[in-house]
Amino acid sequence: MLIARSVHPLPGESERKERLLAIVDGFSSRRILILGDLIADEFIYGDVSRVSREAPVLILKYDATEMVAGGAGNAANNVAAFGAQARLVGLVGTDAEGRRLLSSFHRGVDRTHVVRARGYRTPVKTRILAGGVHAARQQVVRIDREPGWPVDRAVSAALAKKIGPALDTCDAVLLSDYGSGLVTPALAATIRRAVARRARRRPIPVLLDSRYRLLDYRGLTTCTPNEAEVEQVLGIRIDDDARALERAGRLLLRRTRMRAVLVTRGSRGMALFQPEQRTVHIPIFGSDEVTDVTGAGDTVIATFGLALAVGASFYEAARLANYAGGVVVMKRGTATVSAKELGDAITSDHDTSTESWSQEGPAQGRRK
Repeated sequence: MLIARSVHPLPGESERKERLLAIVDGFSSRRILILGDLIADEFIYGDVSRVSREAPVLILKYDATEMVAGGAGNAANNVAAFGAQARLVGLVGTDAEGRRLLSSFHRGVDRTHVVRARGYRTPVKTRILAGGVHAARQQVVRIDREPGWPVDRAVSAALAKKIGPALDTCDAVLLSDYGSGLVTPALAATIRRAVARRARRRPIPVLLDSRYRLLDYRGLTTCTPNEAEVEQVLGIRIDDDARALERAGRLLLRRTRMRAVLVTRGSRGMALFQPEQRTVHIPIFGSDEVTDVTGAGDTVIATFGLALAVGASFYEAARLANYAGGVVVMKRGTATVSAKELGDAITSDHDTSTESWSQEGPAQGRRK
């Protein structure tokens, strides 16, 4: 797939910022299909009351409960928070958690393609957070309620029928695989072939976020694994070993045959790998003392995908995703980033490096 070259081959700081801001301005005109696992992220807040006499555990005085969309739902909310149109395809149950999850979405998320299945249990991740009067609330335990898989064939067929119509007029596709079995390599290949047949001046990028089986996917546009996921699928240890990171990134490119691999590294920033181009290391934006990393990967892929849909190069898209990731980890819970917040991050950044700004794919036409 061809991704646009930067407009300015070797821009200065002002030109770089103007270019990135222009890409963000284009977010609102894009339509993104998000397909994947829908998870209900439940947060239960309480204040520390005392230590229990029954066991050496804290007793919390209940304060409030909040439920927001996680997984593919969080990616969709991030797309909508940027002002773009998010078209969501996924599965929820007819249970109370499914109803609460559907009602929690951003108003810019189109949920008409979400299937509600009887007998399917909506996956819920319940996080209990405790804090005192003068202390920030911290997560003390998480309880996961997993869905039952595999789903009935009739449910799978109903979901498959939603994908074709949902692809119409979309500018990018985000695949969010949290391991439930809904998103598969075969399904990804079907989508890749479908978008390849579309008559468009600009190819439609297909991005993947897969937690456990990244190496099973082939030929998509790009993927955004975190370093821990890379270590797990390749069976290696990276840490601060630059050579190990380089070997891992190049191996992922060869094994997946993708146009780019963006590895998120937490406080170490990001590393962008492309065939026949040197690796670009992007330092973390903002403070390395993060507040909450919950759902940060969803924010990264949403930003990365939107930027590519507008016409950004892989490097420009990675820079924007890095800004968005730096902003969202300073928020508590499963959060989103707005276009204004992303623009503010761009204008406030004092990094004047010209790292690989022109090392992108060949130029191509822009959609009117």
